Amino acid sequence: MIEVESLTKLYDKFPAVSDLSFAVRPGEVMGLVGPNGAGKTTTLRCLSGIIPATRGTVRIAGEDLTANPVAAKRQLAFFSDEPRLFDYLTVQQHLTFTARIYQVSDDQEIGRRLLEELEMADKKNLLPGELSRGMKQKLAIACGLLHSPKVIFFDEPLTGLDPLGIRRMKDSILKRAREGAAIIISSHLLHLLEEVCSHVLILKNGRKVVDGTMGEILQKFSQQSGGSNLEDVFFRATAEAGETR
Repeated sequence: MIEVESLTKLYDKFPAVSDLSFAVRPGEVMGLVGPNGAGKTTTLRCLSGIIPATRGTVRIAGEDLTANPVAAKRQLAFFSDEPRLFDYLTVQQHLTFTARIYQVSDDQEIGRRLLEELEMADKKNLLPGELSRGMKQKLAIACGLLHSPKVIFFDEPLTGLDPLGIRRMKDSILKRAREGAAIIISSHLLHLLEEVCSHVLILKNGRKVVDGTMGEILQKFSQQSGGSNLEDVFFRATAEAGETR
């Protein structure tokens, strides 16, 4: 569903991402983690077509992102850590506008279900200025899910959410995975990623240092140093990568 081959992104001569290859299949949730400046957001922006890759190939649901950008982008949703909303459109008007762009049929019913799922049904007539930070994030997510994307990218999706909102968002992510979406989540909240992700990819200095299923990686590092969680794996993997550079 998500196929990445030799992805490289240069800023002048600086390699923000170098020769990155991986795949995420339907139903899989991959955690994309790494220190600040590791290339996580750059990777997600290249995968969603927001910025062009310098080299490499990205396929979204079988569509080459460079050769067929519109077809590929119709299959995906990208959620940044800062929701981008229209100041003078209500919650419901945001959904209606998004439905027109993606030519979604039955958008009223789909939008109603999404607002109920995200606990925003009573906010549909409010403007963004009347919403909390967490509610703005939920509105952006509702708009992005309206066209039932097959591929979903989250960049710090839990920013601004309260504990109940975090639980609901985790449930929503797992629900989409069960329905067959391929999902990538970039977050520094490693304990939460460990709960929802089936796979993990760790970057450092734009390069892949760990890639595999959550179970395989935890077991591998557990054998090396006793019991491990994703936080232990992260610190050990990034430290070892630094030693080999």
